[in-house]
Amino acid sequence: MILYGSYMIDRRLKVLGAVERHGTVTAAAEVCRLTPSAASHQLQALARELDVALLEPVGRGVRLTEAAHTLLAHGRTLATQWERAQADLAAHRGGDVGGRLRFCGFSTAASAVVPEALDRLRRAHPALRLQLRETEPARSFDLLAADDADIAVVVATPDIPPVSDAAIDQRVLYDEPLDVLVGPEHPLVGHDDVALADLAADPWICSNPGRAYHQLVTLACAGAGFAPDIAHYADEWDTGAALVARGFGVALVPRLAELPRGTTRGASPSAARRCRSAG
Repeated sequence: MILYGSYMIDRRLKVLGAVERHGTVTAAAEVCRLTPSAASHQLQALARELDVALLEPVGRGVRLTEAAHTLLAHGRTLATQWERAQADLAAHRGGDVGGRLRFCGFSTAASAVVPEALDRLRRAHPALRLQLRETEPARSFDLLAADDADIAVVVATPDIPPVSDAAIDQRVLYDEPLDVLVGPEHPLVGHDDVALADLAADPWICSNPGRAYHQLVTLACAGAGFAPDIAHYADEWDTGAALVARGFGVALVPRLAELPRGTTRGASPSAARRCRSAG
């Protein structure tokens, strides 16, 4: 359950929840597709009606008061009950499950996991209207907040809400390893087990800053004791693999990533990284 999923109680809770996540009224307004003044007006009106302070300034941003956290906690409980009521009522209508179910997902999840789930849902419930939107993990949570998506399948990055966040029901689906991708003339070709530290001196191909895999690559390299020398930026796996194949650098790619024909995979994964050759 996510708080943003139902606002039969008071739609202004959506704005307050967005402030909790983003830290400013301006950012919350953008997520909720409001002007900053409209969002601020809604929150002020809600505070007046409840006769409690909901926000307090902190530096250039704001934070929720204890009263606001209490309000959101009750809102989550009521939203959960409302969703259960909708499910119970659906059972009385009979017939096939219908309505709209909107997914959003990132990269390999959107290509390798969600389509299969959509296919199973379509076969089991033909009346369902299904939609998938490929997007970055942080943006996926914004879509949930704006009620533009119902389910997000994302890779864990530092800028998504933690699993402990009570506003969001998060489930771990699977662990996807990252493999090292090297060119056909690289000295590590043929090595099944490769430590990231062995590639500290290599130029790297990585997605653009702000993208999920840019974060994952830089964090992985930092954990290995070095900062990657990023020579080229590529957001598409086939572009990155083409650069690697021509010797412009090395890359980390998810195990499920679809790479161009001719890309070879190593034998078994290790505690470090498995090596693939993009040749």
